[in-house]
Amino acid sequence: MRAAVLHEIGQDKLDVLDDVEATGFGPGRVRIRVRATGLCHSDLSAMAGVLPQPGPFVPGHEGAGEIVEVGEGVAHLKPGDRVVVCWLPACGTCPACKRGQTQLCLAGFLNAGTPNFKRPTGDVFGFAGTGTFAEEVVVDAGCAVPIPDDVPFDIAALIGCGVTTGLGAALNTADVEAGSSVAVIGCGGVGISAIQGARLKGAAEIVAVDPVVSRREAALKFGATKAISPEELADTKQSVTAGEGFDYVFEVVGRSATARTAYEATRRGGTLVVVGAGALDDFLQLSMFELFFDEKRILPSMYGGGDVLRSYERTIALWRAGRIDLAGLITHRVPLADINEALDQMRTGVALRTCIEI
Repeated sequence: MRAAVLHEIGQDKLDVLDDVEATGFGPGRVRIRVRATGLCHSDLSAMAGVLPQPGPFVPGHEGAGEIVEVGEGVAHLKPGDRVVVCWLPACGTCPACKRGQTQLCLAGFLNAGTPNFKRPTGDVFGFAGTGTFAEEVVVDAGCAVPIPDDVPFDIAALIGCGVTTGLGAALNTADVEAGSSVAVIGCGGVGISAIQGARLKGAAEIVAVDPVVSRREAALKFGATKAISPEELADTKQSVTAGEGFDYVFEVVGRSATARTAYEATRRGGTLVVVGAGALDDFLQLSMFELFFDEKRILPSMYGGGDVLRSYERTIALWRAGRIDLAGLITHRVPLADINEALDQMRTGVALRTCIEI
């Protein structure tokens, strides 16, 4: 079986090998033939060591495909079913799940510590317990969410992470108010999805902030009312909000410096939504006085901040109705053999989402 493997954390290239085997099949598990997978910035962060991930590992967590085999006790899936891979499944029994905060369930993170591939040289992990840069993956049945036949695999793959994260940040976490002002800092696939969510909620002003010209141009097509470089943010804050600051600011980069900029761009009493996944040792510094005096809400958004299965269903309904554009997010397509080309597209910012066709 072919898969793209990172041998050591810190390497910037993947090695596409044909001696990888998906392991761990058994009761409660399913084998999935991956058909399409998206490249998310979190994959790059894990490769660089920003996000904790044991190695060697197969990146990828935003995938879709077909069920090949189901283990004992799996009654809701059968071979041939089309599914999206959910890297953060809910167990349904932990305190977070019982409170309705299924996005905070830790069951999926426990999967990340168990190897789910092997090579003749030893065990290989899958990023976030999945590893969709492979022809097949074996995962818990809860990680395989059935999708309707009319949803293409490439669209379904996006729903598996980036779209759910960005849309949910606007719809669930922030619950953007109609007529409000919004700024989104970082306009890759997740940021563009947050822009679409803010547009759905009726935001009057949506300012897209990104250093890459092509991403700024794309943001305008997806609903932004203005697209600017980071250097223009202070002047735009003045012209759009009379210097008060935006009602909602979404940080979709995952760096403390950007989060600090986002905090300063948020009006007093406004809402800063932290969407980007950052490093354990990258600390955001705020004074106790400004926290008290500004009364700004700081809301982290984990995987869209809501029930994942409901979010998938809502996204599909919005896509069917033409209320959101998912196909337009896919700006590049490459075969698995050219996965390193996709990495370069992400690093340079020329791609919103690259679809790896497997």
